[in-house]
Order: sequence, then C-alpha cells, then structure tokens
Amino acid sequence: MKWSEISIHTTQEAVEPVSNILHEAGASGVVIEDVDDLSKERQSVFGEIYQLNPSDYPSEGVILKAYLPVNSFLGETVEEIKQAVTNLIKYDIDIGANTISISEVNEEEWATAWKKYYKPVKISSRITITPTWEDYKPVHSDELIIELDPGMAFGTGTHPTTVMSLQAIEKYINEGDSVIDVGTGSGVLSIASALLGAEKVEAYDLDEVAVNSARLNVKLNKVNHKVHVDQNDLLKGIEGPIDLVVGNLLAEIILLFVDDTAKVLKPGGYFITSGIIQGKKRDVKAKLEEQGFTIIEILEMEDWVAIVAQNQK
Repeated sequence: MKWSEISIHTTQEAVEPVSNILHEAGASGVVIEDVDDLSKERQSVFGEIYQLNPSDYPSEGVILKAYLPVNSFLGETVEEIKQAVTNLIKYDIDIGANTISISEVNEEEWATAWKKYYKPVKISSRITITPTWEDYKPVHSDELIIELDPGMAFGTGTHPTTVMSLQAIEKYINEGDSVIDVGTGSGVLSIASALLGAEKVEAYDLDEVAVNSARLNVKLNKVNHKVHVDQNDLLKGIEGPIDLVVGNLLAEIILLFVDDTAKVLKPGGYFITSGIIQGKKRDVKAKLEEQGFTIIEILEMEDWVAIVAQNQK
C-alpha cells in the first residue's frame, strides 16, 4: 500500500494543535523532529539518553510528519490541513514558517519510520512508558508500566505537557479517587490514574479517533474495569462529585471549562491543567482563582506550564 508523508515545518508552540489537526485528518500518529532536542541538557534519572542524528532535524523550529493513505481524497485532505494550520493564527499561536511538503512512501518504510523514534522512557518516580513492541522489564518492584502503540494515535505520552500531567497525577492522586480526564487523547493520563489507585476514571474526548485509541490503550493496559472512555464535549452534561479532574489541552480550551470543573469537583478536589504555553499562564491562573480555586503548584518544562489547583468551594 502507498502512503503519503506530509511534513509541516512549524514551531514548538504549535506542536500540540498541529498534531491534533493531523490526527483529525486521519493520521494515525505524528513524528516530531524538534531542533531543540539536539541541544537540550537531559537528566538520566528518568530514562536512557539516545544519540540523535542532526541530519534528522530542521535547522530551526519543529517538523511534524504524519502518514496518510494515498487515495482520491488526498488532495482535499491536504488542503484542509493547510487551512486548519493557517487558522491557528486566529488563536495567537505562532505557526512559524508553516511550510508543507508531501512525499510518497511504501507501507514498509512507514512502519520502520515509526519504530525508530520510540523507546521506553521513565516519566516519573514510578511511571515508565514503553511502546508495545519493546520487551521492557521493570527495574523496581513499584514501577508502573504503561504500554502505548504510537501507531494508534496521539504519540507516545512523552511530550512535556503529558510528562508534567503524569508527575502531578502521581503526586496528588489518592487511593480510591474518582477522576475525569478531559480531552483524553491516547488515554495515557486515565491509564496512569487507574494504575496509581483511582477507583473510577471517566475519560472524555470530542474526537472519535481519540476515543477509539484510548479504548484500545485502556484495554491493552488491563485497566478497562476502572476506566470508561466516551465521546463528549469537555464537561458538558457531566455531574460530580469528583476527586480529581485533569486536562492536557490548549490554554484557550482550558479556559472554556474551568467553571464546569469547579461544579463537578468535590471541595478540596484537585484540577490539574497542562498544555499551557508561558504566554498564557497568567490568563489560566487568573481564571482559576476567579472560580474559587487556590493555586497549589506550578510546574514548568521547556516552554510549557502545568498548574495544579484546589477547589475551595
């Protein structure tokens, strides 16, 4: 089978929304080539460091690659992707060069391209994420292994916004908690919540691709008895009380459901938000405080921010 590789040259700020656009267009995963990866100082405490090849990366910014089947609708799909990426400017998102190129690859090359990018990574003191094809053995007795198939959708769970979300969940979740994961994507935050002791997890996403992906990953990690995945628009129509709500989404989206989160959370319950660029931190913080939340902790990684807030109502 023939596949078309679509390559988009953009910015770190635009990685999450552009990735989402590609998934909605039918891509089953996204490869991220960020030039900053070549110069980052990394700590080895949370996983192995792998030698990177500079020729695989752009001279500046980020290149996102995704694979779409070659069919009669490909031209229309590419045009829709171009328009959707350009429209991100309306949300004050810097899309950088925004150059898009297309090339054709064979199915065998597509499969190889995925697997060379993904290795087991220790995300927090207890959580390690590993692709399904890696034969990873736990190093510690209390280590929690989350298996993901990046070919399903929404990456490997190792983006800074996801890492901070997982670290915050590990810190603030309690045994027997009820959890809602808003915009679940791959389902990794829901899976982690279940493995860390949550009794009941509701995972919601508006995108049908994400819902199907999350259900598969939940079943793969054997937590389907605790995690229920369904299609829903943020927290519309959802009732509480809930112990913890987590949302790894763009700041503009988080602002839309802060008030609904306050309604479904128990007094003293936690709201973990991530996916916030530095320039939007003040807006999200102000909205949370306006709705009666107390800011407990602010995490920062690269250009991204996560906020842990506690409901005081």
